[in-house]
Amino acid sequence: MPTPPEPFDVIILGAGGAGLFCAAEAGRRGRRVLVLDHAAAPGEKIRISGGGRCNFTNLHTTPKNFLSENPSFCISALKSFTQHDFIALVNRHGIAWHEKTLGQLFCDGSSQQIIDMLLDECAKAGVTIRLRTKITAVEKSETGFRVETDAGPFACASLVIATGGKSIPKMGATGFGYDIARQFGLPLVEPRPALVPFVFDEKLKSRLEGLAGVAVDATVACGKTRFAEALLFTHKGLSGPAILQISSYWAPGREIIIDLAPGTDVFAFLKEARTAQPKQDVETILSRLLPKRLADRLCALAAVQGRVADLSDLRLRALADAVNRWRIIPAGTEGYRTAEVTAGGVATSALSSKTMEARTIPGLFFIGEVVDVTGHLGGFNFQWAWSSGWAAGRNA
Repeated sequence: MPTPPEPFDVIILGAGGAGLFCAAEAGRRGRRVLVLDHAAAPGEKIRISGGGRCNFTNLHTTPKNFLSENPSFCISALKSFTQHDFIALVNRHGIAWHEKTLGQLFCDGSSQQIIDMLLDECAKAGVTIRLRTKITAVEKSETGFRVETDAGPFACASLVIATGGKSIPKMGATGFGYDIARQFGLPLVEPRPALVPFVFDEKLKSRLEGLAGVAVDATVACGKTRFAEALLFTHKGLSGPAILQISSYWAPGREIIIDLAPGTDVFAFLKEARTAQPKQDVETILSRLLPKRLADRLCALAAVQGRVADLSDLRLRALADAVNRWRIIPAGTEGYRTAEVTAGGVATSALSSKTMEARTIPGLFFIGEVVDVTGHLGGFNFQWAWSSGWAAGRNA
C-alpha cells in the first residue's frame, strides 16, 4: 500500500529569498506551509550577494528597472509590496544598513543577517523547512498537488515554484522550475544568462591583451538602451556594472557601442592639445583622460601615434572615435557560470500579475527569478523576489 502523503496547505519549492518570503507571508495567514529544497542551506544566493553584505533592495525601484516581454507585469506586485516595506522589516529586525551608489542598500554586517531575518519570520509563522530533499515528481491531484521526494510524499492545495533560474550552477541552480512549467503546459520565454560579463573572440582578445584589471567609468549602449557605470577589462573580455547591465539586453551578433570618456568630446580635447602642447605624444595626451595602459593600447589599435603636431584632423578623429564610440561585437558571454541572474522564464502571459497564480492551473504559483521578470543590477532582483513572494504568499 502506497505511503499516504503528509498534508500541507501550501508547499513551496525553493528556499531562496522569494520562497522564504512567500512562506512567511502564507504562514502568517494561518496556512500550514512546507518549504522544500535540495540545497544544504537556505538562501545561498543571498549569502554570496553584494560581496557578502547583500544588496537587499534599491531605494529607487520602479517598474522601469525590470526587463520582461510584458514590461507592465511587475507593476502590481511592486506597488503592493515596495522597497520601503522591506526596509521597514529590516529595521524591525535591528539590521543596520547603508546606501551605496544609485540607491543600492547593503547590510553593514553580513548577508547572513537577511537570511536569519527570513528564517525568523518563517519560524514565527510556523513554517516547516526541509533541506537536502530531492523532489522526484510533481503531480496534479483532485485536491491540489502531490509532491514526491526522496523523503516521502507530500500533498498541498497550493504549490509555489520558487526554484530560481540556471545562473550560478555551482550553487545548485537548475532549470527545474522551467520543467514544471512545461509539464503543466505553461509557455516559456527562452531563458538566457543575464547580468553577465562579455567575452571577446581570440583576435580581439589578443589585441587587448594586458588590459585585465583596467577600470574606467563608461557609457555602454546596445540599440536604444544605455547604462553609465563602471567598466572593467578582464582576461576574457569585459565586465563591471555597465557591462553586466547591458548584457541583459544584448543578443548574439549585436553590436555594443562604448564611450570610454563620457562627458568629454575627445576630438575637441585632442585638437586643443595639438595647439597647446604640439610636441607631446598623443599617447601622453590621451592618458590624461584614460589609464595609461588603455590610452597606449587605443592609440596603437587606431594606428594614431607620435607627436600630436604631426597628426591630421582625420587621424585625431579616428582616435576620438575609438574612445567615444568604440564599437564591438562580443563573441558571447561567460554564460550561466558567472551570470548573476537568468533572464526569460515562465511567460507572464500565463500568470496573474496580482497573485502570481497560473491562469490555467488553479493553485499553481511561480515567483522570483523563474518568472520572465529580470531586474537591473543593484538590488532590484531581490526586490522582485520580495514583491512576487509577498503576492503569492497573500493568495496561496
